[in-house]
Amino acid sequence: MLRLFKYSLLTLLLALPCSTLQADPLKSLEQWLTAAPLSNQRLSDLTTQTFANTPLSAEQATAATELLWRARRDFLKTERQAELDARQIVLGDLKMPFWYRSFGDPPASGRRLFISMHGGGGAPPAVNDQQYENQKRLYQPAEGIYLVPRAATNTWDLWHQAHIDQFFDRLITDMIVLENVNPDQVFIMGYSAGGDGVYQLAPRMADRLAAAAMMAGHPNEARPEGLRNIGFTIHMGAQDSAYGRNSVAADWGRRLKTLKDADPQGYVHSVTLHEGKGHWMNLEDKVAVPWMSEFTRQPWPARVVWVQDDVVHNRFYWLQVEPGTAKAGDQIIAEVHDGKVRITACSRADITLLLSDRLLPLDTPLTVELPDGTSQVVPVQRRLSVMAASLLERNDPAGIASATVSLAVPVKP
Repeated sequence: MLRLFKYSLLTLLLALPCSTLQADPLKSLEQWLTAAPLSNQRLSDLTTQTFANTPLSAEQATAATELLWRARRDFLKTERQAELDARQIVLGDLKMPFWYRSFGDPPASGRRLFISMHGGGGAPPAVNDQQYENQKRLYQPAEGIYLVPRAATNTWDLWHQAHIDQFFDRLITDMIVLENVNPDQVFIMGYSAGGDGVYQLAPRMADRLAAAAMMAGHPNEARPEGLRNIGFTIHMGAQDSAYGRNSVAADWGRRLKTLKDADPQGYVHSVTLHEGKGHWMNLEDKVAVPWMSEFTRQPWPARVVWVQDDVVHNRFYWLQVEPGTAKAGDQIIAEVHDGKVRITACSRADITLLLSDRLLPLDTPLTVELPDGTSQVVPVQRRLSVMAASLLERNDPAGIASATVSLAVPVKP
């Protein structure tokens, strides 16, 4: 009888799926999260835990996202409160003071955030201080947080140096966790030198934004291709001819129209040259604020056009490259179609796809079509380790990836 019982038990165990024999990764995660706050080091440690490499279902991945973000948000609230109270972010030797004011009643989904960059530039600090104070008075959204940062430097390119991306990334996170900002309704805007910054930052930080408004600035070497998935508006005095600002604004309008004609689902834009106005538009440009307010970010868009600026990034939407390998001018164009990923252009030999069920179903192997016409079929597994690494790289609850696929891409000589 005992031998028969052992045989029956063994038969039952062999019949069970492997997932039922393993510890529940969600329960393991819940227990692990109670041990200590979810700091950067703890997130890094999580990627190496055995349970973090157990494959997850779509439902488990969704639940894990909520658990991870809740724990991460709690940690960030404590860590970041002091800099919000001080109204100043410090990165190394650089300091960026900021001021903000709230307007209207907050929606259930969270507040809008408008980051508004002042003019000035290569001038004595007192000039930029005055422009900072002036920017505080320019615009008033019907609802949202209107935030004006004071540039960390007093240079001509004060709003598009590499440190600005880092400051804004941190500032956006602070406002999400401490002021209930909706991460999918973040907007940037700027006047004069601040407009220069919008031209540059909007294409390279588009995956953090819903829309952007450029007022009275100049793009220098910036390119518009990365604006595919956000709203972008330009306001310029028709008589603002210094540095060719008015003619360049009109040219960007033509370039954006050409991009939209070739890609009708993207590049929503509005370009206005205000007749009779010079560099000061007498606040006619304030219509940009309600225009932007209608947009909501697409964190997992079906098509991505990524052109690296001279300030390079490692991630753009669901595309990623190895740190230290990106170069100015690198280009990747990728899209999701019929449950497949299609890489239509790529100037690199290797890229990584960051995947989520918000982009496409991950329950079956993924087919990737490459620029040379060949295809790869690759297995995909959702894992906590990937989610932790994604959150460590970017504090963006809507942008947490649950799986990755690394690709070798044939590059034409």
